[in-house]
Amino acid sequence: MPVRSPVVLEPRKSPVQARSAASVEAILEATIQVLLSVGKERLTTTKVALRAGVSVGTLYQYFPNKSALLQAVLKRHLAEVAEAVQLVCAEQQGETLRKMATALVTAFLQAKMKDGRTSVALYSVGSDVDGAKIVRQMGTRFNNSIVRMLASSCEPLATDPQLVASMLQATMFGVGRRLLESDDPEKQFETLRRELIVVACAYLDACSAPDAAQAKGAIGLLHPHDASRVAS
Repeated sequence: MPVRSPVVLEPRKSPVQARSAASVEAILEATIQVLLSVGKERLTTTKVALRAGVSVGTLYQYFPNKSALLQAVLKRHLAEVAEAVQLVCAEQQGETLRKMATALVTAFLQAKMKDGRTSVALYSVGSDVDGAKIVRQMGTRFNNSIVRMLASSCEPLATDPQLVASMLQATMFGVGRRLLESDDPEKQFETLRRELIVVACAYLDACSAPDAAQAKGAIGLLHPHDASRVAS
């Protein structure tokens, strides 16, 4: 029985000139447009090249096949989400834990669902292009940024920031999947954002040092939405 060659997912080469970079960007945008238009099963390199306004030969200079195209657009999307998380974590350094949680959850979900249809379509191709590996790679960037943010808080943690960051990250990813798998992600977005903030704030309260937790006594009985406003 003949042995099948593994599918090549990595781009053939990276663009080094502005014109080449523009061609790659056009190809990636066209990939998303075709994906949304006809779905992943009917998407072909020929259709993408036609939509991008480039020859199939030009497309093949950068992407050897359909799978490489889909992986590239998924990587770009997740990189944008990671950049949004890194930015908000840098902006929130030195703040209270609840302010951090609120800003982090909001930035993550907004970036994740910036274009709901595209996010859902890209989620559907993840299993075809080793999406789990890409998520793990991006997850490392997430984790490092969240750890640095938590370590800078004006309210010390009693729990290892690395563990806390991992738990927050896992919870956010879970809610993100819930949105992407729902019948109407846009309708559920605000409700799940609010409830995720409740969960994150409550968890950070539980992980804060005893002195910090005691200082929150006056607001500890409030709903986390209201408490976060008082704390800020």
